[in-house]
Amino acid sequence: MEIRRAATVGELTAAEYLFDRPVRPDWARRFLDAQGHHLYLAHEGEVPVGFISGVETVHPDKGTEMFLYELAVAEPFRRRGTGRALIRELAALAGERGCYGMWVGVDTGNDVALATYRSAGGKDDGTCTVVTWDFGRGSREGA
Repeated sequence: MEIRRAATVGELTAAEYLFDRPVRPDWARRFLDAQGHHLYLAHEGEVPVGFISGVETVHPDKGTEMFLYELAVAEPFRRRGTGRALIRELAALAGERGCYGMWVGVDTGNDVALATYRSAGGKDDGTCTVVTWDFGRGSREGA
């Protein structure tokens, strides 16, 4: 397995089956061009088998932390360390970029995700509740 940072819209389109919805080229370009946005692809040969995305968030009194936005691994490649390797890649980048920490939100009852994050050194602090607002656009646009 090889992990490479995604640099082109074509790479993301080739890995489209790993995402929740079809890759929109304009959104993909915007993501790739944005400062502090990161996406790595895991490959077996030339086949993308997983990805991780992260976004650096900066606050005036806390500094910078990495938000692990999404992790996905194709079914046949799960339970082989792919997710753990992707998490470690993003964590290493966060450290290189001076982030003081990294975090991810996990759906209640998603024991598989929790096990993956723990295997990569993450700790569940048991204190998080996610509150959301849906503005009826963004990722749902055109769906």
